[in-house]
Amino acid sequence: MLIPDVQNEKSRLSIVVPMCNEEESIALLSEKLLRLHESVSSRYEVEYCLVDDGSTDRTRSLMAAVAPPDARCVCLHHEHNRGLGAAIRTGLNEASGVIVCTIDADCSYPPEKLCELIEMVESGHADIAVASPYHPQGAVIGVKPWRLILSRQCSALYRLVSPLKLYTYTSIFRAYSRAAAKEVKSKSDGFVSAVEILLCAQRKGYRVSEVPMVLYARQHGYSKIRIATTIGAHLAVLWNAARTSLVATFARREPVFVRMPVSMDSPARINSAFTAMEKDQTTS
Repeated sequence: MLIPDVQNEKSRLSIVVPMCNEEESIALLSEKLLRLHESVSSRYEVEYCLVDDGSTDRTRSLMAAVAPPDARCVCLHHEHNRGLGAAIRTGLNEASGVIVCTIDADCSYPPEKLCELIEMVESGHADIAVASPYHPQGAVIGVKPWRLILSRQCSALYRLVSPLKLYTYTSIFRAYSRAAAKEVKSKSDGFVSAVEILLCAQRKGYRVSEVPMVLYARQHGYSKIRIATTIGAHLAVLWNAARTSLVATFARREPVFVRMPVSMDSPARINSAFTAMEKDQTTS
């Protein structure tokens, strides 16, 4: 009877890829994931969790080809478009790895750079490692100004009001420990869920670290972000974060007791008052 060599068994690494109408990006994504797979498959059994979020093009029929040959691939589908946050939630729930990653299907962050985030979690230096283009050592190349302004300014406001101090809150290019991936929650189905996950992680005591990285413009397809809806969602989360921080600040304050001066003859005055009251009662 052969006894399996447990020490040589590989841990599982899960890579979640939310997708919506990414038919034009699939060839590039497949090429990039193959490079990533070559870098990590020697240490991990890699699982690809591909989530089609109600695509109306051929994404659903083509997505299985994204995973490298012979790799474990789980294809998940939303019958209707529910949003990026819902797709990430579906993928995180399905993922079974000891480290769980989420990446952008448009390769705006090169998937092969995921190794840097994985190393951060694997080494125990963080429970969640986040790609940070707005870090002083990060960079942004070719991204449309309106999108850059929206994302950068939102991150600046979150840094101002949140106890979790980061340079970038909106990136979904991340690596999670299994515990963090399963316990962090988000309410939003949209883009703001990326921020909700980080704020939830901070409240639960998970360590979040940034890795400076370059964000590139999308090469194929189009952005699915709905500007007005996303701005409104960010404002709501910012308000809740600011209110939570304010309440926590006042709760930490110690009560202030003021000692009132008492004159030395106060007991004598009190006795005199009682004596006067007794005399009044006997004469009445």
